[in-house]
Amino acid sequence: PASLALFFFFFLHSEDVGSTRLYFVNASLQKITYSSSVGVSLPCPAGGTPSAILRWYLATGDDIYDVPHIRHVQANGTLQLYPFSPSAYNSYIHDNDYFCTAENQAGKIRSPNIRIKAVFREPYTVRVADQRSLRGNVAVFKCLIPAAVQEYVSVVSWERDTVSIAPGNRFSLTSFGALYISDVQKEDALSTYRCITKHKYSGETRQSNGARLSVMDPNESSPTILDSFQAGEVHAGQSIELPCIAGGYPAPTVRWLKDGRPLPSDARWTRRLTGLTISDLRQEDSGSYACEVTNSFGSKEVSGQLHVIDPLRVTLSPKNLKTGISSTLFFTCTVEGSPEYTITWYRNTEPIISDQHISIQGQHNDTLQITAAQKFHSGAYQCFASRKGHTAQDFSIILLEDGTPRIVSSFSERVVNPGEPFSLMCAAKGAPPPSITWTLDDEPVVRDSTYKTSQYTLSDGLTVSHVNVSSPLIRDGGVYRCVARNSAGSAEYQARINVRGPPRIRPMRDITAVAGRNTYITCRVIGYPYYSIKWLKDGMQLPDNHRQMVFENGTLRLTDVQKGADEGTYLCSVLIQPQVSINQTVHVTVKVPPLIQPFDIPSTSVGKLMYIACVVSSGDMPIRITWHKDGQLIVPGYASGVGIETKEFMSSLQISKVTLKHNGNYTCIASNAAATVSWERQLIVTVPPRFVVQPNNQDCIYGKAGVLNCSVEGYPPPKVMWKHAKGVGNPQQYHPVPLTGRIQIMTNGSLLIRHVLEEDRGYYLCQASNGVGSDISKSMILTVKIPAMITSHPNTTMARKGQTKELNCTARGEQPIIIRWERGDTVIDAERNPRYSITINKKGDEVISTLKLNPAERGDSVFFSCHAINSYGEGRGLIQLTVQEPPDPPELEVREVKDRSMNLRWIQRFDGNSIITSYDIEYKNKSDSWDHMYTTRNISPTNNQANIVELHPACVYSIRMYSYNKIGRSSPSKELTISTEEAPPDGPPMDVILQPMTSQSIRVTWRAPKKELQNGVIRGYQIGYRENGPGSNGQYSIVEMKATGDSEVYTLDNLKKFAQYGVVVQAFNRAGTGPSSTEINATTLEDVPSEPPQNVRAISVTSDEAVITWSEPPRLTLHGVLKGYRVVFWSLFPDGEWGEMQNITTTREQVELRGLEKFTNYSVQVLAYTQAGDGVRSNVLYIQTREDLPGPPAGIKAVPSSPNSVVVSWLPPLKPNGVIRKYTIYCSSPGSGQPVSPSTYEANPEMLFYRITHLSRGKQYHIWAAAVTTAGRGNISAKVTVEPAGKVPAKILSFGGTVTTPWMKEVRLPCASVGEPAPTIKWTKDRSESIPVTADSQKQILSNGTLVLRSVKAEDSGYYTCTATNTLGFDTIIVNLVVQVPPDQPRLTVSTTSTSSITLAWIPGDNGGSSIRGFVLQYSVDNTEEWRDVFISSTERSFRLDNLRCGTWYKVKLAAKNSVGSGRISEIIEAKTHGREPVFNKDQPLLTHINSTHAGLNLQGWTSGGCPITDLMLDFRPKGTWAWQSLKANSTSQLFLSELREATWYELKMKACNSAGCGNQTSQFATTDYDGSTIPPIKSARGEGDDVKKLFSIGSPVILVTIGVALLFIIRKKRKEKRLKRLRDAKSLAEMLISKNNRSIDTPVKGPPQGPRLHIDIPRVQLLIEDKEAGEDKAAVPVTDTEFSQSVNPQNFCTGVSLHHQALIQNSGPLIDMSDIRPGTNPVSRKSIKSAHSSRNRYSSQWTLSRPTQSHSTASARTLTSDWRTMGSHGITATESDSYSASLSQDTDKGRNSMVSTESASSTYEELARAYEHAKLEEHLQHAKFTITECFISDSSSDQMTTGTNDPADSMTSLSTPSEPGICRFTASPPKPQDYDRGKNVAVPIPHRTLDPSKQQTLTLGHSGLGSLGASSGTATLPQRTLTMPSSNNAATASTSSTSSNPSNSNKVGGSRDSLLESSSSALGRLQKQSVGAYSKSYTLV
Repeated sequence: PASLALFFFFFLHSEDVGSTRLYFVNASLQKITYSSSVGVSLPCPAGGTPSAILRWYLATGDDIYDVPHIRHVQANGTLQLYPFSPSAYNSYIHDNDYFCTAENQAGKIRSPNIRIKAVFREPYTVRVADQRSLRGNVAVFKCLIPAAVQEYVSVVSWERDTVSIAPGNRFSLTSFGALYISDVQKEDALSTYRCITKHKYSGETRQSNGARLSVMDPNESSPTILDSFQAGEVHAGQSIELPCIAGGYPAPTVRWLKDGRPLPSDARWTRRLTGLTISDLRQEDSGSYACEVTNSFGSKEVSGQLHVIDPLRVTLSPKNLKTGISSTLFFTCTVEGSPEYTITWYRNTEPIISDQHISIQGQHNDTLQITAAQKFHSGAYQCFASRKGHTAQDFSIILLEDGTPRIVSSFSERVVNPGEPFSLMCAAKGAPPPSITWTLDDEPVVRDSTYKTSQYTLSDGLTVSHVNVSSPLIRDGGVYRCVARNSAGSAEYQARINVRGPPRIRPMRDITAVAGRNTYITCRVIGYPYYSIKWLKDGMQLPDNHRQMVFENGTLRLTDVQKGADEGTYLCSVLIQPQVSINQTVHVTVKVPPLIQPFDIPSTSVGKLMYIACVVSSGDMPIRITWHKDGQLIVPGYASGVGIETKEFMSSLQISKVTLKHNGNYTCIASNAAATVSWERQLIVTVPPRFVVQPNNQDCIYGKAGVLNCSVEGYPPPKVMWKHAKGVGNPQQYHPVPLTGRIQIMTNGSLLIRHVLEEDRGYYLCQASNGVGSDISKSMILTVKIPAMITSHPNTTMARKGQTKELNCTARGEQPIIIRWERGDTVIDAERNPRYSITINKKGDEVISTLKLNPAERGDSVFFSCHAINSYGEGRGLIQLTVQEPPDPPELEVREVKDRSMNLRWIQRFDGNSIITSYDIEYKNKSDSWDHMYTTRNISPTNNQANIVELHPACVYSIRMYSYNKIGRSSPSKELTISTEEAPPDGPPMDVILQPMTSQSIRVTWRAPKKELQNGVIRGYQIGYRENGPGSNGQYSIVEMKATGDSEVYTLDNLKKFAQYGVVVQAFNRAGTGPSSTEINATTLEDVPSEPPQNVRAISVTSDEAVITWSEPPRLTLHGVLKGYRVVFWSLFPDGEWGEMQNITTTREQVELRGLEKFTNYSVQVLAYTQAGDGVRSNVLYIQTREDLPGPPAGIKAVPSSPNSVVVSWLPPLKPNGVIRKYTIYCSSPGSGQPVSPSTYEANPEMLFYRITHLSRGKQYHIWAAAVTTAGRGNISAKVTVEPAGKVPAKILSFGGTVTTPWMKEVRLPCASVGEPAPTIKWTKDRSESIPVTADSQKQILSNGTLVLRSVKAEDSGYYTCTATNTLGFDTIIVNLVVQVPPDQPRLTVSTTSTSSITLAWIPGDNGGSSIRGFVLQYSVDNTEEWRDVFISSTERSFRLDNLRCGTWYKVKLAAKNSVGSGRISEIIEAKTHGREPVFNKDQPLLTHINSTHAGLNLQGWTSGGCPITDLMLDFRPKGTWAWQSLKANSTSQLFLSELREATWYELKMKACNSAGCGNQTSQFATTDYDGSTIPPIKSARGEGDDVKKLFSIGSPVILVTIGVALLFIIRKKRKEKRLKRLRDAKSLAEMLISKNNRSIDTPVKGPPQGPRLHIDIPRVQLLIEDKEAGEDKAAVPVTDTEFSQSVNPQNFCTGVSLHHQALIQNSGPLIDMSDIRPGTNPVSRKSIKSAHSSRNRYSSQWTLSRPTQSHSTASARTLTSDWRTMGSHGITATESDSYSASLSQDTDKGRNSMVSTESASSTYEELARAYEHAKLEEHLQHAKFTITECFISDSSSDQMTTGTNDPADSMTSLSTPSEPGICRFTASPPKPQDYDRGKNVAVPIPHRTLDPSKQQTLTLGHSGLGSLGASSGTATLPQRTLTMPSSNNAATASTSSTSSNPSNSNKVGGSRDSLLESSSSALGRLQKQSVGAYSKSYTLV
C-alpha cells in the first residue's frame, strides 16, 4: 500500500520531459527469415526525436561490425545482410539474435531480440501418395514436404489433370495444405492429383508427382481416421482448423467434445467437412478436444490439447517522469496475456542490478523501486516480458534534476482588525514536490481552533499551502513565514500581518550565527498601529555598515557574519506613541567553521615513501579531522599500508612503501560545531609497460574469427596500438590497423578479427606505451587459410532428351581440393555407370570439374550437386537439370455432343519439361480420310477443353489431337468417334391464319416448316399469343400441342373479349424449338358488356311518369362497340306478384317512362348492349309513382236488412291509385220527381259495408259509392236499386271472384249474408259435383259464414260456392281460390364446354302460379360436395360458368324462385371441361444422358393434355432395394439424377399431374461403369428353384385375376347387349302408358285427376339394411330376401326405395333442397331426420317399394344395392302383399318436359323400363297382382299418412284411383310360399350404368316425378311417407339400422359378390332383436 501511495504521489507530479523523446517503430518484430540468394534489409525498430543514435548489437551485447559483402549497418541504422554463397555462411552472422538501440538526451532504449536466419536453396521434392476411398466417402490427399524445408515451403494450389482445382462443390483445400474430396465418385479415379508448393523466401515452386485415387464400392466397415489433429499452441485472435476426417460405411457421424463435454453453442465454432474451425480464438478456448467418429460398426476417437496463447502486452508506469534528486521512485510493470512469463528490467539498455538505491520486488519482479534517486539514475527504463520466444516491452523516460524549491506565489503585508478573518497562501515548486511549513515570529504555526492549515499538490507539481485565521486576536499578528523544503533544499518567504490593538513585543530567543553566512533577526512586534521599528547595538542605531540592513517590517539582516564585529546584544525599539517606545533585546553568538589549507600530491613510483599533510588554518575548536580514499574511510594499519598522525588542527597521512594499490583519490575532512569542510587530491603511482603475452605467428581460416594475442601491463595502463603491413615478404611499411566493428582491440591488448578476410594476411605489430619509460613492440605474421568453396556453377540448366549434356563446377581454396558429384542424394560413380563421365582441370588456384551425361534421359530432370572439400572446409554447388522433350499426346475425351457442336476435354499428362505452347484438334467425317480433315489450330495452352462448332446435325465424326511445346509436336492422341444430335428446326411454320371464333377464342391454322429446315421430325408446336392492346405487358403466353400432320389447327380459349391478339407459332422437334412465325394480329369477337351502366337514378315525375338516368359503363367492360341502352322495368303489385316486364331501348343516357300505373311500385334495371347482345343489368332500382284519384269501387251490393234499413257492401277499386282514406256512400230516392241532393255517408277504408237506416219501407233507393285518396274523390261506382222490406230473402253481401294466395297460408273466404229469417250458410267445392265442405282440422266455417282454410295446398285450389238460404229464397257466390306454389324444376342441359368454362341452358318448368323471380345455379367439383351458388336473372335461359379447372368433372343443378320461394331443384347433371391428364410421348426418349453417376431425364416428353402440368414427381431406386428416393421437378426443364451408384440398374417412376389428373411413366436404366462401359442386366443370385417358386407365387394370382376379369367382361358385355334391347322395347311401352294419362293443367276436369294405371312386375332385390337408432351408426350388413322376411314376419311393413349415396352422409351441403313441399302430397313424419335444412321441406318424387300396413311410423333409410346379382336361396316368406312404387309427374307440361331424354343415367323412361323388365324376370311374382297407387311427402309437422280415411271402402277407392298426381306406386301381392323356391338363384341384370364411387355421384331419376332424395349433416336418406292400403290388422313394426360407414359396403357401386350374397346370422339376430314397435322401412338404390 505504501508503494502504491508513493507511486500515485509521483505520478501526480510527473510532467512532460520535453521535446526529447524515444519511440519504437515496430516493437513486435522479433523474427526475420530470408533467402541467402536475396538478402535482407532491416530498419532499426527504435527511434527518437531529435534524431537518435541507432546501433545494432548481438544478443550477447557485442556490437555489430561491417563484413565486406556480407553485413553492413547503414548510416540511418538499417542493418543490411547481403546475398551470399553457401561457402560464406557464418552462423555468427546469418543465424543469430540481434537487437537495435536508439539513444539521445532522453536516454537509450533497446528493441526486443530479433532472430535473423538465412535460408539456403536446398534440393527437395514434394510428393503425394496414392489414396483409397469408398464411394460416397471423403478422400484426403496430403502434400508430403521434407522436414528440412517444411517451415518455409507451403502448398499454394492443387491440380486435377493439370487443371487447377478451385475450392467449392466437392473439393476443399484446408489451411494446412490438404485436399479433401467429398462424396467420392468413380469418375474421381480417372484423374491424377498434384500439389503445387512455393518456397516462402526463395519463391521457387515445385510440382509433386501425380497421385491416383482408388474408389471402391461401399462395404460395411468401421470408421477409419483419414486425417486428424494434434496438440498445439495458437495465438488468441487467430483462427485454427482442427481436421477430423474419417471413412467407413455407413458414412460415420462426427461428434466434437471439449474437455469431455459437447461443444458449447458459439457462432465462432464451425463444423465443416474439413473438421472443426474456431475463429477469433480466446484463452477460454484452451482445453482438450476430442473428435468421435461413429457408425453402426464401431467408433474411433482423435484427441489433442489446444493451448490458446494470448500475446503479451506490457504497460510500464509512470511514463516520462520528471522529478528531483533524492526522490523515491516506483515503477510498476503490468503484463497482460498468457501466464508463465519472466520479467527483465533495463536502464539505458543495461540490465538493472539491485543495489543500495535500486530494488526489484513483486512475485514476477514486476515492481522496481529507486530510493534516494541520484542524477545518474536518469534515463530510459524498460520492462521486458518474455514467454517462449515471444517478448513484449514498454519503457519510461525518467529525468532527475536539481529540484531546490522556489516560491512562485505568496502573500503580502496587510492590516486586519481583531475578529476579522484572513487567509495566507504560499505556492512553491521543486523536484520532488516540496512540503511547506509555516511560522509566526519564528514559532511554528500549530493547527488548532485558531489556525487552519491545508496543503495540496497540483498535477503540474505545484505545491499550494494555506493558513486561515478565522477570528484573529492581537497575538495573531506578526511576521508569517512559509518555508518550502524537499530533499534538494529549501526556500522561504515572509511578510507581516498587523492586527489592530495595543502594540507590544514578544520575547525573542538568542541567535547563533555562522561566520561567513547571512543571518536574519526579527523584532516580534504585535499590535497596530505603531510608528516605527528601530534596531540598536551598543547604543548605536543600525545599520551602521554595508553588511547590515533593516527592512520596513522591522527585520534586521546581517550579511557575511563576522565573529568580532557582529557578535553581541541587539535592541529592538518600537515607537508606539510620540515619545513613547517599547524595547526588547536579543543576543547573537557567532561561530567560525574550519578552513583547510590547499595541498597537492605529487606522482611517485612503486616502492617510494609518501607523506601528505592536511592543516586547518582557522575555525572554532574543537576540530575533528579524518581521511577517505575513493570515498571510503581509511583505516590505518598493515593491511592498508597507510599510517595517520593527527594533532589539534593538523593531520598527516604516511605511506612507507608505495604500491599500485595506493593509486586513488584522497580526501581530508575537517568539522566543528559550525560546519564540515573537505579537500581532495589524486595520488598517481606510475609503472612502465611490459609484455605479459607476446605476439606469435598465427594461421586463421577465412570467414572465421581470429585473435592475435598481445597482452601488456603498466600504470597508467599502457595504450596498445596494432599496425599492419601487407604482403608475405619483408614488411615494407606498417600502417595502423583501422578499428571497425570487425576488428577490435580487446581489453588485454589482443587484436580480435571477428571475420577473417583474405586481405587480412601479412605482418602485424603490437606496440604499447603509457608515458612511463620507453614504448615496447613485437611483430608477427598472420596467414589466412582459404576453405574449399564453389565459385562458379549454373543454378539451372536445360538439356534435350537424347543429347549430351555437360555440367561444370569451379572451386578454389587451399590445395588439395577434392570434388565429388551427387545426383539427388546419391553419389555418382562414373566407373560403374558408363552414361556418366567426370573430368578435372586446374586453372591457376581454381579447380574445374565437368560431369558429362551421354545421353540425357527424362529421369535426369533432378538436382545435381558438386561438393568441393579440403582440410579447412567444404563448399557445395546445386544445379537443377531439366531434360526437355516433345510432350506426350493429350488424353482426349468427349464431354458433350450437340447438334452442331461438341465439347472436348483433354488431360495433358506430361509436358516434356517445356511449357505447352498450343494444341491442334483435327476432325473429319468418319468415312473420309485424314487428307480431308478440318483443323482447329493454336488452341491456347491454358485451356483444357474446346468447343468444335459448325458441325452438321446427325453426322459421324472422327477426332484426334496434338500438343506442342518449344521442343516439338507430340504424337497424335487416341482417335475418337462421335455422332452429332438433331437440331431445332431452322424455319418457322408457314401460312399462319387467324380466325376469331367467339369473343374469347381464336382459331389458328398453319402448315409445317419447310422440310429442309425441320432438322428432324416435328414433334409439336408452341403457340404464343399476347394481347396487343394498351396496358398489356407484351409477354407471350405459350400453349403446346402435338403435331398431327402437315396442316394444323388450334383454338385459343379464355382470351379477353373484343381484344386484339398477336399470335406466333413455333415448331419443335426432339432437339428443341425452332424460330417463330411472323406475328399475326386478330381481334376476338364482340361480347356483351360485363358491367352495368353506372349511377342509375330514377325520379317519379307524375302519377304515371318517371325519368331514369345513368352513365356509361367502364370502357374496358363493354367488350365491343356500344350500340345503346335498354331499360327494363316491371310493376310490383301489393299481393307480391310482378307485372309484365317491359323494356325501352335508347342511345341516350336518359329515358322517360310514361303510361305507368298510378301509385305503383316499379322495379327498374338498365343494361348496355353491343352487337353481341345485352350486357349485365344494373342493380334493381325501386320507384313508386305518385298518388292520383282512385278508380270506382269494383263492385257494389245493396240488400234490405229490415223494413227501414238496407246494407250496402262494395269492393275496393281495382285501381286505388293511392291510399284509400275513406269511402263515400250516396243514397237517393228517385221517386220524388224533383232533384234532391243524395244523402252521403262516410265509411272507414277498412270497412267494405255500411248499414243505411231510417229509410221508408217499400220505397226504392239508388245507392252508389266512391273512394277518396289524398288526391281527391274518385269515380263513383255503378248505382244499385234497393227497397227496404219487412221479410227479406237471403242475400249475400260478400262478393265472389278469384282469390290468390301463397301455399301454406291461412285463407279466409267471406260469405256475409242478410235475410229474415236468418239464412243458413253452406259451402261447397267444385260446382259440378256440389261437394259440401265439412269442417275438419284444416277447414272451418265461422258463424258469420266465412270459410277458413289453413295451410292451403295446391289441392285446395278450385271453385268454392257459398249458398245462403232462408224460407224466402237463397243467394250464392262463387269464389275461385288459386293457391300459388314454388315453381317446378327447370330442365337443365349442357350446351358447350371449353378448358375453363361450361355453358348451360335450361327450359323453366311451371311457375307455380307466380311469376319466376330468378334462378339459383349450384355447382361443385364432381368429387366434392362444396357447392357454390350463382344467382341468375329470371329472363336468362343460359349461363356460362367461367374460371373452372381444366379437364375436371363438375356437377350442376338449378332451381327457380318465385314469390312463394325456391322451387324444386333440377336433375344434377355432370359436365367436364376440356383437357385430360398428361401423357408421355412414346416418340420421345425418356433418358437423354447416362454416365456412372448421373442420368438426364427428358421432361419435355410429357404432353400436357390441354391442361398445364402443375406437378412432376419422380421416384427412383436401385433395383433390388426397397427405399424409393423422391424428387419434384420443373416440367419445362431437363432434370439430372445425381449421386447415383455406378454400374447399377435403377427403377424409375415418373408421375405428371395437372388439374385433369395424373399420368405415369415407368422405366429402368443402368448407370455405366466408371470408365464409361455399360453393364449387363442383373442376374439373380438365388438358385433356379427359388426363381421357379417366386415366379409361380407371383404368376398364379395374376393368371387367376386375369381369367376372372376376362370372364366378367364377357358376361357383362352379353348382359349389356340383352339389356339394351329390352330397354328399347320397354321405353316405347312406358312412353305410351304415360302419354295416355297426361292432361293439360288448365283443362277443367270433373272429379279427382286420374293417374296412370300400370301393372308392372317389380323384382325383389337383395337389400342392404341400415339401422338408424337413437342417432347411433351401426355396421351395415347385406340381408337376403329370406332374412328380411324373417326379421319382420308376421308384421306388415311399408318400405320405400329412394336414392342413396355415400356423399349424403358427409356434411358437404344438400343435394336435394327440402325447403318446400309440393301441395297435394300426404304428410310424412320426419322425426328421425337430422339435417341442416330441417326447417325447410320440399316435395319430391322417388321410387318406393311399399307394403300395406296399418302403422304410420317414420320410415328410416334402407339401401337397395344396384349390383343385380343372384337371389338368395331361402325364397320369400312374407304372407302380405308387397307394394312397389315408381314416381311419375301428373302435370302434363312438367311431365312432358321431364320426359325428354337427357344424359342422366336414370331418366324416367329407363327407370320405368328397368322396373318393368326386372319384374318380368321374377318367377315368384308372375302370379302377383300389380296396381298403381301413389305416395306423397308432406311437411314434417304432420305425422299422418292418409289419402283418405282408414275405412276399407275409402282405402279401396284410393287403391284404385289415386287421389292426386305424385308418386306412382306399383303394388303386388306375392305368390304363395310354395312358389318361393322357384326364385332361387335367379340371375338379375346389372344396371345399365356403373357409378364411380370416387366421384360420389348422385344417381338421379330422370323427370320431375322421379327426383333423387338426399340429405346432409349425417342423414343417409330422406325419410318418406308411403301410401298405405288395406291389409290385416297386424301392426307393422321393424327395427331401424344405420348406414354403414364402410365405403366397401355403402359407397362401392356394384360391390363385390361376397359382400352382397353373404348371409349373416349375427345380422339376422340383430334384426330380430330390433323388431319391436311400429316401424317403416325405405330402401335406397345406390
